[in-house]
Amino acid sequence: MIKRRLMLGNEAIALGLMENGCTMATSYPGTPASEILASFAALQKEESMPRHVQWAVNEKIAFEIAYAGSMSGLRTAVSMKQVGLNVASDSLMSAAYLGVTGGFVVISADDPGPHSSQTEQDSRLMAMMAKIPVLDPDSPLQAKEMVATAFELSETFEIPVMLRPTTRVCHARQDIQPGNIQWHPREIDFQKDPARWAATPKFRFHLHQALEKKLDAIAGYPKTAPVRLNAGANASKAVIVSGVAAGHAKEIMKDLNLWDRIPMYQILQPFPLHKDFAAHMIDTYDEILVVEETTGIIEMQLADRHRIKGKLTRSVPRVGELLPETIQNIISEFAGMDPVEIDGPSDPGVRPTLCAGCPHRAAFFAIKKAAPKGIYPSDIGCYTLGLNLGAVDTVLCMGAAVSQAAGFYHAFKHEKKPPDIVATIGDSTFFHAGVPALIDAVVQKVSFVLVILDNRTTAMTGNQPTPAVGMGAGGELLESVEIEALVKGCGVKFCRVEDPYNLNEFISLLKDAVKYSRENGPAVVISRHPCLIDRLRKEKPAHRPVKVEVSDECDGCGFCVNHFECPALVLDEEAEQVNIDPILCNGCGVCIGVCPKNSIKKKGNDHSESTK
Repeated sequence: MIKRRLMLGNEAIALGLMENGCTMATSYPGTPASEILASFAALQKEESMPRHVQWAVNEKIAFEIAYAGSMSGLRTAVSMKQVGLNVASDSLMSAAYLGVTGGFVVISADDPGPHSSQTEQDSRLMAMMAKIPVLDPDSPLQAKEMVATAFELSETFEIPVMLRPTTRVCHARQDIQPGNIQWHPREIDFQKDPARWAATPKFRFHLHQALEKKLDAIAGYPKTAPVRLNAGANASKAVIVSGVAAGHAKEIMKDLNLWDRIPMYQILQPFPLHKDFAAHMIDTYDEILVVEETTGIIEMQLADRHRIKGKLTRSVPRVGELLPETIQNIISEFAGMDPVEIDGPSDPGVRPTLCAGCPHRAAFFAIKKAAPKGIYPSDIGCYTLGLNLGAVDTVLCMGAAVSQAAGFYHAFKHEKKPPDIVATIGDSTFFHAGVPALIDAVVQKVSFVLVILDNRTTAMTGNQPTPAVGMGAGGELLESVEIEALVKGCGVKFCRVEDPYNLNEFISLLKDAVKYSRENGPAVVISRHPCLIDRLRKEKPAHRPVKVEVSDECDGCGFCVNHFECPALVLDEEAEQVNIDPILCNGCGVCIGVCPKNSIKKKGNDHSESTK
């Protein structure tokens, strides 16, 4: 029995899946959604019930695995972040037409701000395009409760249902009292129906017609109807809220003494908006304020430009998350009150950087040495921080580093002296979206070097396993796929592996790869060293920690600090000396090879293996 506890929003969602009989959960990690599957796997172990839990290679694959489960009558769920939904969008659009048998919940976690994403896109727009209902929780508890509604809605109308938590729901904590988790095995039965499951375009037209009828019915579904929050209020104005903004607005309305004056409604299902509600609002109120993140989905469906104030009228900011102080000023202005002056952050903050001893830092330093005038396309992951080292020029989306490297090659190939191109991509990202682009580069004989930063984990999102590790979501042993075999299988002739801690050898290897690529097409260098903060790592790195010190010859030039940017290297400007922070330093020893004046050395009594 799971005990009552303070739960992360993502944990609460996972609990909701467990309580409501979800028997298959899949995902590709992406902040802010990563903990959903990890929590589900932990609960699965705790309850010892037969459920399939899987980290998939990408979001599209995760979607299709879970969807097939729902076609077989099971309750299933797939989780991802909003940009991950882009990857799964092809499957989503068709699944809406074909429908489901067992309940199928698509959890897409949005990131207004954004805090850790390429875009602030709104998954509700994707739900509108796919023509599936979407539920918008305001808190961890409501997210958990909405899972039950989502499954019920999905099975009632045989349609995928989206649950759309945002960062402030996913990563907030709330006191949660778990319900009963009982195992109710379902009959697994895939009913063959090619006219539905393998529909040709002609049949898809009819399926689309049926989908529109479903949406009309869902727009009247009582359990997802808007909720009047303050029944006693009566005015010619009203406020409509949704998602996390609803949670903030409830408290703000009370603080401003508006709770008993201005009616407030919470939208549980932003799409499709309930038909009767829209008519009621337009007929009842002279002015309506809609407060929602991140796109005016509700506002668009109300469709009355004279009465509705929101994002489309610029009464609500169009970018950024709606923080409590922002919502307070929005509501104050709507109520005719003076706005509150908002102070900006007093602390400008510190630029994020790679961890001390991170192998990626050594790899980026080597890239700059091997191809100092090159173009450096990169990808999505913590290695994006190679920006700080001047070794990252582009970051578009998952897998784009390889394709953009090809694009730069084609753009410059007729120049007298085309620039060298060195692209970087993480191991998990390579499995996710880099393979097709590499195959294309081989076919086209594109001249560039691809450095695969293999730290044996999906580090940025919490150290989820990659296909190379041979470990499942619950820690179970699986088959592994080695990156070098996959690279060679794509047709790459030049594929070498090196530990970036061996700095000189790594630089030399990169120079060889650059030289090879100029005449022979793509070359791949696998930079392999385990992530230092991966708690699940079982393999031990061959490198032993090196104790280093700064000699008296150091003149404080700052080269190591500015061009290597290790947090353990601290410049004392007064003393004109670089110091090593013993707490942060974890003994990679790479800085020995970085210092241009050989002022960083092994300690005299340290006989451990250093950077070669």
